[in-house]
Amino acid sequence: MIRVKICCISSADEAALAVRCGASALGLVSEMPSGPGVIPEACIAQIAATVPPPVATFLLTSRTDPMEIAAQHQRCRTTTVQLCDRLPNGGHAALRELLPGVSLVQVIHVTDQTSVDEAVSVAHEVDALLLDSGNQNLAVKELGGTGRTHD
Repeated sequence: MIRVKICCISSADEAALAVRCGASALGLVSEMPSGPGVIPEACIAQIAATVPPPVATFLLTSRTDPMEIAAQHQRCRTTTVQLCDRLPNGGHAALRELLPGVSLVQVIHVTDQTSVDEAVSVAHEVDALLLDSGNQNLAVKELGGTGRTHD
């Protein structure tokens, strides 16, 4: 089965259209250091509340502190948290305790062989991996939405 996530949803009308067209999941982008589609948390919460099951709602977050991520999720109330940056050691386990029943998706920014190693090391801690073409090592981090492809 193919699942499709439509990202950068910015209104309840866009969400409804995506659902009618068969989207499996909707991406709701919170504050990021760069990239498109950012909307306020209040808007994320309002959109997420309109999406019918089984369509998943993804909170895309650039935060790395588990307590901050959990607090953000409590405000936004999505079904899934997409972690767009690396978490500190133990961060995923802390999120599991803070957010029981919420799916965790870790973004891996594919740059070279170290990205494969990173994916392997974190895969057992999350529900899914999302491969993207960002770059966390720039002065202004690119955490997705670049439009670039990767191998």
